[in-house]
Amino acid sequence: MYIERKLEEKILKYLDKPEIIAILGPRQCGKTTMLKKIFSDLKNANFISFEDRDALNLFNHDIGNFVELYAKNYKYLFIDEFQYAKSGGKKLKYIFDTQKTKIIISGSSAIDLSVNAIKYLVGRIFVFNLYPLSFEEFLSYKNRDLFEIYKKEASGFLEFEKNQISNEIHNKLKKNFEEYAIYGGYPRVVISADNEEKKEVLKNIYGTFFLREVRDVLGLIDDYKLEKLIKGLALQVGGLIEYNELGQLSEFSYPTLKRYLNFLEKTFICRRLPPYFKNKRTEIIKNPKIYFIDCGMRNQIINDFRPIEERGDRGQILENAVFSQLVKNGYDFNFWRTKNKNEVDFILKMEGRNLIALEIKSKAKVFDFGSIKLFKRDYPESKIIVGYLDVPASPAPGAEIAFSPVYLF
Repeated sequence: MYIERKLEEKILKYLDKPEIIAILGPRQCGKTTMLKKIFSDLKNANFISFEDRDALNLFNHDIGNFVELYAKNYKYLFIDEFQYAKSGGKKLKYIFDTQKTKIIISGSSAIDLSVNAIKYLVGRIFVFNLYPLSFEEFLSYKNRDLFEIYKKEASGFLEFEKNQISNEIHNKLKKNFEEYAIYGGYPRVVISADNEEKKEVLKNIYGTFFLREVRDVLGLIDDYKLEKLIKGLALQVGGLIEYNELGQLSEFSYPTLKRYLNFLEKTFICRRLPPYFKNKRTEIIKNPKIYFIDCGMRNQIINDFRPIEERGDRGQILENAVFSQLVKNGYDFNFWRTKNKNEVDFILKMEGRNLIALEIKSKAKVFDFGSIKLFKRDYPESKIIVGYLDVPASPAPGAEIAFSPVYLF
């Protein structure tokens, strides 16, 4: 069964535009499957992969005959695994400038595209990221009827509409979201028959990352230091990055540590979240927070797949799951923290709207409103939403706080 991806609609919108389309994302997130689905619905289209050494060598060493064989007589040319190409951007520019063929490429590392392509393709390329499944995409595969209910409920979560979800539907959505928060959204994981298979698939994906991205792209043979760094980050999820602590753990110098953090972002493992501030004197915090793009990957790294209710890090898991949702849905957001350590998890900046502050709690009944009240005092036009997993609390008098299940984010 093909799991429909939201990005597909955007790609179809740009198929008749002249620009090259580049799809970036981690390995096994579904890039090839999605592109083959789009390809299958087109006429006069050609699909190749640069894992085919013959096609890759022809592209690298004889671009003229590559065009004759693969591009010239086609309206569309799909090139999968483009990161293997040498001088890829320069060659793509030649095809773009000499042919009428629409080019769609995919790659698993933003580093490769930036170095090998972007500088040659300014004004000629649209770049889109494909991540592991969002919860919406996950649910569309798991339970289509429940997905239709979910879509209706989720559409109004930013409008402060009163939550009308019945206990029965809430419990079903909660169960699905807990699975998503533990095992993540890699398609091969989602379709696995049982939890043991999910763990094995995640172990394989993580191992492949070290074989391909770390050794092929980074050229790092002695990778144990990087592995210690990644585990250290996984244990710090949702917290401020402590560079000194991570440097001691990984044995990396500060410049090397920053370089590898950038590499982990470019290969879609984790992402730094910068702080939001207006008042530099009281709010500015230099260190970003760290989150993983996929919760299943994070749990694989620390080798802990226990259910959420048994976990001491359940707050971190839920916070990371919401972070993942916000990234996959394209939100522009930060976190807020004062020098006095008052903090709000996520601050959404949306065009045409006031700031929206999201605070994530596993148990909303047990909740200190102090930080939110301070944020509301400093940003009185903002809207506050507390995300919960179990049941909502009653808002504090005059707090102007809405409550929403975290799965609706």
